[in-house]
Amino acid sequence: MARGTIHSMMSLATLPALLQRTGYSPRNRLSLLQIAIVLIAGGAHAASMAWPFAFGLTQGAPVWWLQLLSLTLLAGHLDGCRSWKRAAWLGGLFATAMLCATFWWLFISMHVYGGLAAPLAALAIVLLAAFLGLYYAAAGALFVALAPARRVPRALVFAAFWLLAELARVKFFTGFPWGEGGYAHVDGWARPLAAWVGVHGLSFLAALVAAWLAMSLRASSTRWLAGLGMVVLSVAVAGLPVHSTVQPEAGAAPAAALAVTLLQGNIPQNEKFQSGTGIATALQWYGEQLRDAQTPLVVAPETAIPLLPQELPEGYWRALQSRFATGKQAALIGLPLGSHGQGYTNSVVGLAPGQSAPYQYDKHHLVPFGEFIPPGFRWFIDMMRIPLGDFNRGAVGQASFDWMGQRLAPNICYEDLFGEELGARFVDPALAPTVFVNVSNIAWFGNTVAIDQHLQISRMRALEFNRPMIRATNTGATVIIDHRGEVTHALERHTRGVLVGQVQGRSGITPYAWWVSRYGLWPWWGLGLAVAGLALLLRRRR
Repeated sequence: MARGTIHSMMSLATLPALLQRTGYSPRNRLSLLQIAIVLIAGGAHAASMAWPFAFGLTQGAPVWWLQLLSLTLLAGHLDGCRSWKRAAWLGGLFATAMLCATFWWLFISMHVYGGLAAPLAALAIVLLAAFLGLYYAAAGALFVALAPARRVPRALVFAAFWLLAELARVKFFTGFPWGEGGYAHVDGWARPLAAWVGVHGLSFLAALVAAWLAMSLRASSTRWLAGLGMVVLSVAVAGLPVHSTVQPEAGAAPAAALAVTLLQGNIPQNEKFQSGTGIATALQWYGEQLRDAQTPLVVAPETAIPLLPQELPEGYWRALQSRFATGKQAALIGLPLGSHGQGYTNSVVGLAPGQSAPYQYDKHHLVPFGEFIPPGFRWFIDMMRIPLGDFNRGAVGQASFDWMGQRLAPNICYEDLFGEELGARFVDPALAPTVFVNVSNIAWFGNTVAIDQHLQISRMRALEFNRPMIRATNTGATVIIDHRGEVTHALERHTRGVLVGQVQGRSGITPYAWWVSRYGLWPWWGLGLAVAGLALLLRRRR
């Protein structure tokens, strides 16, 4: 913390001159220096979610002050801009750089595993980032067009439009909010507030602080100290411990810790669905580990069994079912289910003694281009050699897997990116999950920062709901996260291995879980639109 704070203070000391030197007037066009600063700030915003480099800071860690610094630079440039068209360019350039630097690893899935020509794969990423960047371009333009002159309401309007841009990424075109600014604060100054406002609330608060700081820094040499005071306050808040915001249900005895075995097969993605190599390896290795596991629960990752049950070697699936039909052990196993006539699902099957039928969880939030093909994009899919299919969607709020006094709530791959959907399971406290279980396969994206980014997402869900999260993945990060969002057990990524540890389930409902389970993201939409509407009303009066 101290090292990061020193870096942030040194950076902030140069901001007033930088913002003044690159200020705007209606007569000026965007200079190369201004464009460069905005692009670098966008890249820094991406790095704040999970530091991608092996020097200076802990690789893979979130850097809250870097997110605040990058957003301060954007807010300062927009604050000095008097043309909504230039503001749109600034917001769009910042967002395009931010998103390219966030999910550049899509290049690996499209080029290395999909066979798409490198220039086309790179172009596809830039076009996707630029398209999503339109939300932020609109936010910048509307801020300049509508924000009042006074500093506090002006900062509030900036934060509201930034929030609306982030929410647009969540909602529209199936949603892809990967890399949202709030994730940088999973270890940061706003961490204690996650169980109250969720990641979108953290994004809003960070934008509010950044805008206030930027506007203070652009003011006179004495007034900008007020903005610096906000940073000092943020540092102080960062040192607060994260206390549980929920209490166990009245009269309930503390739940016993559950011993778990998490499997990481490390099957190479280019072999995973090849019958002579990856499939044979997966069936043998996962079959042996499921057979030999000693803990009450064993979890295998997404599509650990890469075939439909009816396609497996004769007796294989029946042997697995028999293995967990008696005794005191259960398993959660990722595999596809369905048939040509009924359609297919990306699923998790739960096997346990005394079942009349296996437990089944079907993935709800499917990946575009990976698990379903958006209308009009068949031509793009045909250019790649990736085994894809149109899967059926499971329902939101599916039942948990009851085992050993725990309610285990599976989610598959990037489903844990959508906290409002996980929150649907918390409407009834008596049925709310006590443990989240994420099964993933990030091998599509190589040994990249995508693994670290996904880990921060899972940690944020643990903070929001005050629930532990256990993660069984193909290549990493296979970990156990406690209800405070801290990693307690971890397996070295990109190795084949078994992680054995204990997880302590939790009961009770956080404030965030209570309101998001009932209203979804509408409270945040309402806040953003209300501030925007008020700004428009005041603008008309002026």
